[in-house]
Amino acid sequence: MAGPFCAMQLADLGADVIKVENPDGGDSARDSAPFLEGESSPFIRLNRNKRSLAINLKAPEGKELFRELVKGADVIVENLRPGTMADLELDYGRLSALNPRLVYVAASGWGQTGPYAQLPGLDIMAQAMSGLMSITGEPNGNPVKVGVPICDLVCALYGTIGALAALRVREKTGRGQFIDVSLFEAGVSLEVWEAGRYFATGEVPGPLGSAHQAAAPYQAIRAADGYFTVGATTPRNWRSLCEVLDHPEWADEERFKDNPSRHARRDVLIPMIEEVTSRQLRAHWVSMLQQAGVPCAEIQTYDQVFHDQHLQARQFFWKGRHPKVGDVEQIGSPIHLSETPVRKWRAGPALGEHTSEVLRALGRTEAEISELKTRGVLGGT
Repeated sequence: MAGPFCAMQLADLGADVIKVENPDGGDSARDSAPFLEGESSPFIRLNRNKRSLAINLKAPEGKELFRELVKGADVIVENLRPGTMADLELDYGRLSALNPRLVYVAASGWGQTGPYAQLPGLDIMAQAMSGLMSITGEPNGNPVKVGVPICDLVCALYGTIGALAALRVREKTGRGQFIDVSLFEAGVSLEVWEAGRYFATGEVPGPLGSAHQAAAPYQAIRAADGYFTVGATTPRNWRSLCEVLDHPEWADEERFKDNPSRHARRDVLIPMIEEVTSRQLRAHWVSMLQQAGVPCAEIQTYDQVFHDQHLQARQFFWKGRHPKVGDVEQIGSPIHLSETPVRKWRAGPALGEHTSEVLRALGRTEAEISELKTRGVLGGT
């Protein structure tokens, strides 16, 4: 997922992204359910704003066509096990000889070097090895992964940042470079707070549910109909919370005088708070706390998120056209540029939808394209 998500960021920002796929089935993500008119719903969202070129990179003619494409490319993004592109004779060393300005992003599970480099690298392995699973979930509970493939997604964002940085450097040097990003290191890189605590004290962090490592109350709080979240971490917010709960005296108790004190006594404090909050609905408490200026929020489910009034007001969702499915709802980009808005062009492409279009731009005739399709070198339309 790291490669496609990285390329999607570049496509959103205006790059002409050509997704290179095997004519025989294409990207394995095309098999991901659920399906719309035979097309993978997750795939056509993860690959928005891209064109699809179906080409057999194991065939000599396929390799040659790919090399021609690379000569005019700015960036390559690949998400394969280290060494795979070298086996195809399409690695950075060979391709940069054809195009010295090429920026090459290689996203993998563990990185291009090191003892783990050749191990399979899925998001859950990276979450496990990075320590993220050791701090996620409830205390004394089973190991839990983050609900989204966080290592995949963050690795992709680092790949995007690396590509943009390399393009900027290229303006000065005239040369591209190789960018090595991994799911494993992406996961570890997020642990800034935990690292600060560990290196200062030697204390190994553990899971705290929704609670904070150092502040309280900062977690999900039980109401009569479920849970809502509170982050009363400043003296002012803590006092306001106590007043909303109709217990202003708590704010002056020595045992709750500051964040370290409250955090150390969470096992006492949270039940005290929930004894009050459990008498009213979530909406009541969120409304009261918002009026008092205390950071808080309801815990929304996806059916609520995808119809959220704030996101609707900011036009976060949009519809992209797909040749088979029609208009497809898309999650927007959180990047709001004032002068060059992110692109809202189309949904993810059908397999090989733009093969002929791309090959014609390389100077191939219709007869040549048709012949290569007949021989299985190319696929699509």
